[in-house]
This record gives sequence, structure tokens and C-alpha cells, in this order.
Amino acid sequence: MEKEHQIFGIRAIIEAIQAGKEVDKVFIQKDISGELMKDLMKVMKRANVNFSYVPVEKLNRLTPNNHQGAVATISPIGFIDLEHLVESTIESGKKPLFLILDQISDARNFGAIIRTAECTGVNGIIVQKAGSAPVNGDTVKTSAGAVFNVPICKVEHIKDAIFYLQGSGIKTVAATEKTDQNIYDISLSEPVAIIMGSEDRGINPSVLKIVDEKAKLPMFGSIGSLNVSVACGAFLYEAVRQRT
Repeated sequence: MEKEHQIFGIRAIIEAIQAGKEVDKVFIQKDISGELMKDLMKVMKRANVNFSYVPVEKLNRLTPNNHQGAVATISPIGFIDLEHLVESTIESGKKPLFLILDQISDARNFGAIIRTAECTGVNGIIVQKAGSAPVNGDTVKTSAGAVFNVPICKVEHIKDAIFYLQGSGIKTVAATEKTDQNIYDISLSEPVAIIMGSEDRGINPSVLKIVDEKAKLPMFGSIGSLNVSVACGAFLYEAVRQRT
């Protein structure tokens, strides 16, 4: 974790959250208590900040300073509101192409996807606040700086974002092997949001139930799946092909 992208100390983290800083995640020492820690928990829950309990050894590895049992990661970028992202894209006259990432947790996969998204003209990436990879040094490096060029939106729930996109006239397409429909047999030339699932379980079943279409990539080898960033690239470049 880059030192410029972390805050240590309970009071400092409380002040950062209250000041509106983009706090990605807070690591809290297991079995720690006290009134100040209770205040931090209240502030985090109110602001819906993602946190997890970890051994003190992890905190000591993150910083040699007096962390008081709490270290936070700060995003190097700002995030955009979903409504503003959709409205500004439509008003610009561009044919919307969005990417929804359903709790992709690996920062390097996230960075690689952002890099491909920038190269394929994606108008914005939508991620869920809880369970998604942070924007950290690994993300920035793997994206080759593209993270500063592609708008990223954090939402409370992926399903609500999908409903909003559908209500705005944008088709939602889930990349999943749980379908008989091939990616090359569906239309991606209209306003569309492509949904990619997490590395371990794919797209949440509750999300699959509400999407407009499902599509898969043809697989001819003995291995049944691709790395999510590779699969995402295949989907996005098919969209480019159809739109060109």
C-alpha cells in the first residue's frame, strides 16, 4: 500500500471520512475496543465505508507508525455519480457503452479491465461499494494510467444500477457460461452495459435474473473459463466490431 494512499490512526480516519475523502477500505485490529473505536464504527456505517477485521500483524506491515488499531486506504481518484454518468453520456451524443463489474476483487484484474475499457471507448465503469477491488497502486500500474481517464462509479447495489440503466434505455448483457447464447449472436451496437462477474463465482444469480440478455464466449479447449480481464476484452472488442 503506497504511503500517500493510506491514513493511520482512529481520529485521522474519522476526520477523513467526515471530510468526504474517498476511503476505499478500513482495516481494523481484531478484539479492539474503546469509545473512539465505537465512534469510528458509527462514522463508517453512516458513510457505508467498507471495512474488515485483521490481526495486528497486518496493520504493522501496512505502517510502522502508531496506527491505534486502524489503517485506511484512500483512493487516488474521485468517483462519479451514476445518474450524472448516464445523463452526461447520453447528452454528449455518444452511444452509451458501460461496464458493470459484479464484485471483482483482484486489483490487478481491475486495472487490466480499466485499461481495456479505455482502449475500447467505454463511457464508464460501475462497481459495487462492498466487495469490489480498491483503486490502489496495483490498479493504477496495471491500468497503465487509464484509471485517470475512465469515469468510475460506485453504487450501493449492482441490481439497483441495472434497473436504473434499463429505465434509461440501456440494454444490460451478462457475460456468463450459464446460457446457450453466443456473444456473436447478440446485438451490442445499441446502448448497452456489459456485466462481468467476480473471479471465483461469476455474476450473482440474483443479478442474472434481471438482465436483458446473457451471452458466453465459445470455448474449444479443455479449460472451461478465461481470466475475467481477458473475457472482458473479448466482449468489449466484439462491441467495438459491431459499432464500427
